[in-house]
Amino acid sequence: MRKEEKSGQIFDFEILRRIYGFLQPYKVRFWSLVILIMVMACVVPLNPLLIRHTIDNEIARGDYNGLSLMLLAMLGVLLLQGFLQFVTSYMAGWLGQTVIRDIRVALYEKILHLRLKFFDDTPIGRLVTRTVSDIETLNDVFSEGLASIAGDILQLVLITGVMFYTDWRLTLICLMTVPFMVVSTYIFKEYIKKSFNEVRIAVSNLNSFVQEHITGMNIVQAFSAEELEYKKFVAINQTHRDANIRSIWAYSVYFPVADVILAAGTGLIVWFGSKQILNHDITLGTLTAFIMFMNLFFRPIRFLADRFNTLQMGIVSTERILKLLDSDEYVANNGSYSANDLKGDVKFENVWFAYNDEEYVLKDISFEVKQGETIALVGATGAGKSSTINLLSRFYEINKGKIFIDGRDLHEYELQSLRSKIGVVLQDVFLFSNTIENNITLGDKSITREKIIEAAKLVGAHDFIERLPDGYDYNVMERGATLSVGQRQLISFVRALVHDPKVIVLDEATSSVDTETEEMIQNAIAKLMKGRTAIVIAHRLSTIQNANKILVLDKGEIKEEGTHESLLEKDGWYAQLHKMQFLATQTH
Repeated sequence: MRKEEKSGQIFDFEILRRIYGFLQPYKVRFWSLVILIMVMACVVPLNPLLIRHTIDNEIARGDYNGLSLMLLAMLGVLLLQGFLQFVTSYMAGWLGQTVIRDIRVALYEKILHLRLKFFDDTPIGRLVTRTVSDIETLNDVFSEGLASIAGDILQLVLITGVMFYTDWRLTLICLMTVPFMVVSTYIFKEYIKKSFNEVRIAVSNLNSFVQEHITGMNIVQAFSAEELEYKKFVAINQTHRDANIRSIWAYSVYFPVADVILAAGTGLIVWFGSKQILNHDITLGTLTAFIMFMNLFFRPIRFLADRFNTLQMGIVSTERILKLLDSDEYVANNGSYSANDLKGDVKFENVWFAYNDEEYVLKDISFEVKQGETIALVGATGAGKSSTINLLSRFYEINKGKIFIDGRDLHEYELQSLRSKIGVVLQDVFLFSNTIENNITLGDKSITREKIIEAAKLVGAHDFIERLPDGYDYNVMERGATLSVGQRQLISFVRALVHDPKVIVLDEATSSVDTETEEMIQNAIAKLMKGRTAIVIAHRLSTIQNANKILVLDKGEIKEEGTHESLLEKDGWYAQLHKMQFLATQTH
């Protein structure tokens, strides 16, 4: 059974301890809630006792004044019970929503710092389920689970004690039906547990499918796969619907069965109690009180099954959340050295790297680039170019070897400080559904509009931004869908420039644009790279002829290195790539 399908144990004390840990900042409110629920459990049996006393005394004697006082007492108990119900419901809801707010913030903060390898292996829809659905389930634990279960159990104990005190014979008659209720409740609990777990899995699968296919909608439509994907979605949605129907069926069967058992118990009490009244062994008030006790006794039993399932699902959700919170799939930030005075000398020394710890994609890579120099990485797809630059920003950790910046090991730098001095421009530019300004600053309030405009003018993006409706306040929509590839690329250059990096990394920055746009981007690149250390990946060799050094990679190894002219003279790997591109250009 996969971890996703684990049912969980109600009394998993380690998980319960961790759940209580979330409550620590609000423990005064939590224990106040528990105390109020216990007080309410003590108040519940009072009205049947007051009714018994009223029937057997005030009504039997015709004492209208006493009857009025008893009615006022009963009204007072009802008002107190209603007030306690309001306070406990509100406090439980407040506690649940406040705690899940804190957990969701902690969970998202954790996700922000997970290493990219984690996202390579984990569907995004599953993470959405963790931060939304699973945490909402945890809310039910606080609002309907722990404290309410304690209150229900206390209410059962108190009512049973009061019933035995009132009349032990009627109590035994009442308890005769309890085994039937317990068995039906247990069967219901087990069935609903299974169906709830199926619902959770179905929700996770739905989230993953919808997120993935909406993101890749251009591929779906480009290959006319709409009908096929529609059928897949219908099947997944049907599984979700069937899982919910099974839980609905369980509720539809259980509560009528519980009502029948309650009615049977009430009938037995009326039958036996009536005989005792005729024999003058008990009073009418006692029988009336017991009929009310029956309802009060079976009510928490019926709800306990639901509350235990709520708690059980909360345990499962908590376990999943804790697994994510406790994940060690994050980049260790043990460095303390600030990168504020970074110059930009970069050195790779015998670096080995594998994504899955089995197949190395980089093998014994060594090179050096001085401050202000440009080094270019070329090679076929899968040669290891992107892997090389991913290691520089510590998106992934190396397996063997060392990487130095300014003669200092990469791990000695404070991570955020290091990344703030490395500007990355990727081939696939990602823009958020937000304004151009916010996509450039990424929420950094210290970057002024004047600085943004200055950077945009420098890379040649200011004119097209000004022509857009609302200019820098224009919303580019999700992934920058309203902009061209070249425009998105220019915005990414502005984004890199305003953060004033000392090292610039360009990954296939011109591979997806036309020749005219490429020329504009090349001018922007030249300005962006001026005075900075640059590591450039390019398929188009014409864009890197002025690099101080070119590395030719193949299957994770450096096959050649040198300048454009020296590599052509060697007539090796680089020369062969150059000839192939030249012939391709001639053909087109």
